[in-house]
Amino acid sequence: MSERVEVTLSINGRDYPLRLEPRRTLLDAIRDECGLTGTHMGCEHGVCGACTVLLDGQPIRACLMFAVQAEGAAIRTIEGLAAGDALNPVQRAFIAHHGVQCGFCTPGFLMLATGVLARDPDISDDELREVLSSNLCRCTGYQNIVTAVRAALAELRGGAA
Repeated sequence: MSERVEVTLSINGRDYPLRLEPRRTLLDAIRDECGLTGTHMGCEHGVCGACTVLLDGQPIRACLMFAVQAEGAAIRTIEGLAAGDALNPVQRAFIAHHGVQCGFCTPGFLMLATGVLARDPDISDDELREVLSSNLCRCTGYQNIVTAVRAALAELRGGAA
């Protein structure tokens, strides 16, 4: 067993002082050490996007990063997306436009969409489809996911969904 190191992860505005092996992934630390199980473990190879979180506002695959690399960064998980009982526009759109089927991929899609829409509110339809294609939905719910993200984008732009 490797020697453990001390690291503090800032997740959803809360600091989590941890003592863990340097080889632990950010995904494992979030789920196992911090108890935030909304971030899902899918392929563990960065292909499916189920583990997508925001790191300093940018969507990243938590399975591809060591937890120690995230020290000093602001991490946002699905648990930190809503503001109390007030759902984020992307969450509301997924509900309204049936962007959820089994729900396994949903946290990753929500975090990806939130990060992308915040970074590029003028994203084109083609660019949006390209970005969303980086995450996988095993229920083939892609059309409703795209529709939901477009609706959230329209709301964020101040228009009707």
